[in-house]
Amino acid sequence: MKSRPADQQLLLELASLDGVISAAERARRSPEQARRVQELLARRQSMSAELTTLLGQRDDITAELARVESDVAVVDARAARDTERLASSANAKEAQSLEHELASLAKRKSDLEDAEIELMERLETAQSAVAVQEEAISAVNEEGARLSAAAKEAVTAATARAEAASRDRAVVAARVPADLLAMYDRLAARGVGAGLLHRKTCEACRMVLSGTDLQTIRQASSDDVVTCPECGAILVRTDESGL
Repeated sequence: MKSRPADQQLLLELASLDGVISAAERARRSPEQARRVQELLARRQSMSAELTTLLGQRDDITAELARVESDVAVVDARAARDTERLASSANAKEAQSLEHELASLAKRKSDLEDAEIELMERLETAQSAVAVQEEAISAVNEEGARLSAAAKEAVTAATARAEAASRDRAVVAARVPADLLAMYDRLAARGVGAGLLHRKTCEACRMVLSGTDLQTIRQASSDDVVTCPECGAILVRTDESGL
């Protein structure tokens, strides 16, 4: 195929704009914050499950403490009743039985109070663990919200870049001969459609061409459309091509 050197150089503009569009589309589909947001979502799910466990432990301790407090109240009521009966009893045997029961109740209350103290300490620890976990989850939620907002802004900006570059591309493409544009589009569908040959290097694939390949290109007419033997992109030649 033949095409004026000036027309071939328009392909470099197309390639540049296509690069902008491609990069913008990648940024739109997968903003850089997306991976971290997914990590945070997974972390929050794990932390929420752990919080559920901690809440269950706290509630179990709370329920046990309530049971012990109820038992203390029962012991106090029974001790008050026995003390009242002892004060009014004239029967020595009954008085002895009441005194024995009061001693047992005192021991029972002491044991319950020890258990109550232990449970209160455990409850304080459990409540602290719940608070720490809730604070950690809140921090994860805040970071996730901030990154999600940033990702949304990045997608909006990338969409705007893609749309602007697409408009510019349409203007440039309209200046390229149809057959040359068709060839470029076919090549661009597989990779980079065109690249500058600069100092013996194809800038589409960054490969330095061999002496044999350069000699073949050197023998081509300036209006011949030549391609890179390495990547197949159209090679646009200038005075700095190293030919």
